[in-house]
Amino acid sequence: MASITLPAAADFHVHLRDGSMMETVVPTVRQGGASLAYVMPNLVPAITTVEQALEYHSKLQALDPSVAFLMTLYLSPEITPDVIRAAAATGKIAGVKSYPKGLTTNSEGGVVDYAAFYPVFAAMEECDMVLNIHGESPSSETTTILNAEETFLPTLKALHERFPNLRIVLEHCTTAAAVEAVKACGANVAATITAHHLYLTIDQWADNPHCFCKPVAKLPSDRAALLEAATSGNPKFFLGTDSAPHPRSAKVGTANGKTAAGVFTQPYAVQYVASAFDRMGKLDKLRAFVCDFGRDFYKTVEKGWETAEDITKDAIVLEKEPGQVVVAEIGQGEGAVVPFLAGEKLWGVRWL
Repeated sequence: MASITLPAAADFHVHLRDGSMMETVVPTVRQGGASLAYVMPNLVPAITTVEQALEYHSKLQALDPSVAFLMTLYLSPEITPDVIRAAAATGKIAGVKSYPKGLTTNSEGGVVDYAAFYPVFAAMEECDMVLNIHGESPSSETTTILNAEETFLPTLKALHERFPNLRIVLEHCTTAAAVEAVKACGANVAATITAHHLYLTIDQWADNPHCFCKPVAKLPSDRAALLEAATSGNPKFFLGTDSAPHPRSAKVGTANGKTAAGVFTQPYAVQYVASAFDRMGKLDKLRAFVCDFGRDFYKTVEKGWETAEDITKDAIVLEKEPGQVVVAEIGQGEGAVVPFLAGEKLWGVRWL
C-alpha cells in the first residue's frame, strides 16, 4: 500500500504553549495531518479558570481558525463543582487535566490527594466532562520514573470504581501494565498513546535529550505492548501525541542544567504513526487510531465540536513515496525546536 486517503486526524493531547512558542507551534497542527487538537492547560500560570481557558482558545483560534481546539482546565484547588458546571456550559472546555505534583513540566501545582477532588469528579460525571490523568506516582524510596506509571494504576482502578460514569483517559500510556489496566476497566476508561512511544525505549532517551519525556519510555516489551494496542482495533486506544515543544537550549540543559521533559512531534504526528503502523503491517488500522476512536470517545460530533462534514471535507493523503524527511529544527533563534527523529524519512502527508 503506497497511498492512503483518510479523514482529517484528531490529536487528543497537545501542548501548544503561549507567546512566541505558541505562534511557532500552532501552525504545525495541520502539518501533522490533524484538524482537531485537545489542548493541555499547564501554562504559566496554569489554566484554572473558565475565563483563562476561553482567552487561550481565542488566541489559538486566531492563529489557525481551521483547527478545532478543545480546551481543558488544570486540576487544582481552584476547580470546584461550580467551575465545572460553568466550563461545561461554554461548549469549548471538554475536560480537566490532572498532573502529579512536581513530576513534569509546570506541574508544581499538581495533585497530591485525589480524594480532595471527589466533589469535582461527581460534577464532571453530571456534566459529562472528561478527566485526563497523567498517571504516575510521585517519586519515593520505592518509586522512580521507571515504575511510577505502574504504581499509579491501582489509583486509576479506584477512581473508576468510585465514579463509573466518569469518562477517564489515562494519558500517554508507556507500559504493558497500563495497557492491561485500561482493558480491564469499563467502557468509560480509555487511553492515549503517543507517536514517539511507538518508537522509543530506555536506550534512546538515555543518551538523547530530544527523546526524553515524561512518562519516560520503558522496555522493548512495553513498546511492543503499545504497538499491539495501537494497531489492535480496540476503541479504548487512540492518538494523543503529547507533543511538547521546548527550545533547544532547554532540551540540552544549557538553560538551567536540567533537561526539559518533552518530545516535539506535532508537525509529523500522523506521519510518525503511519510509518510505525507500516512496519507492523497494520496500515488498515490507521484510520481508527488517528481519526475515529478518539472522536467517538469524546463525542465530538454529538457535542457539536465538529460535524461529520467538518471531519471529511479536508481529507489527508498519506504517501510512502516520496515521503517526508523530518527537518532539523522548527522556529528561529533561541526559540528553535528540534522535532523527533530529525533527519529521518517518514510517510508523507498532504491535504486534499
